Amino acid sequence: MTPEAVQALFTRNDGNYTFARWGRPIVPIVFGVQDETLKVVKGAIEAVATLAGHQMAETDPELGANLMFFFFREWEELLDVPDLGRLIPDLPALVARLSQADATQYRAFRFDDDNAIQAAFVFLRMNEEMSQMPADGLALAQAVQVMLLWGDKAFSETSPLAILPDSGATVLRPEIAAIIAAAYDRMMPVSADDASHALRLFARLRLDTPEG
Repeated sequence: MTPEAVQALFTRNDGNYTFARWGRPIVPIVFGVQDETLKVVKGAIEAVATLAGHQMAETDPELGANLMFFFFREWEELLDVPDLGRLIPDLPALVARLSQADATQYRAFRFDDDNAIQAAFVFLRMNEEMSQMPADGLALAQAVQVMLLWGDKAFSETSPLAILPDSGATVLRPEIAAIIAAAYDRMMPVSADDASHALRLFARLRLDTPEG
């Protein structure tokens, strides 16, 4: 992991550096899954929040729940979700665009006056390929991607997860875990739009290195 690699993780398609983390306790709610999967999703969020040293809560004073997961088969189903159009601007146009692109996932964020994450919405279209993914791996990957405002191509080529060869268990890659922990350092800002922030993140990374 290099400073340039850290910077790339928070760089948008337009070349701008944009970072944000949660500024309030996370209150998740999950729609469209059975109780067993619900526990897996909430467990993954709790695990990543614990890694970050960030709090979770039972309710958000403004929104009730501020992290919403939607699992469904087809994008058009979102048009039938009550009041979702109030939370997601131009929902019909978004659904049409995602349907045309045959997308399987989409994340939307809201920000507070400090540009910290105030709320997030995660949409997962469970096509055949997505449905075959282990629930724990899928949940952990989504929890990671909603814990920070990552760049557009942060995980387009390399997953934030790794599979342990001995046990076959799915785990968070250590460098990604280190970045999340560093991002939530109490001395770091809740948001940043200057690439020098990546240097500060890099300086706080705690990665185990073999001794010579």
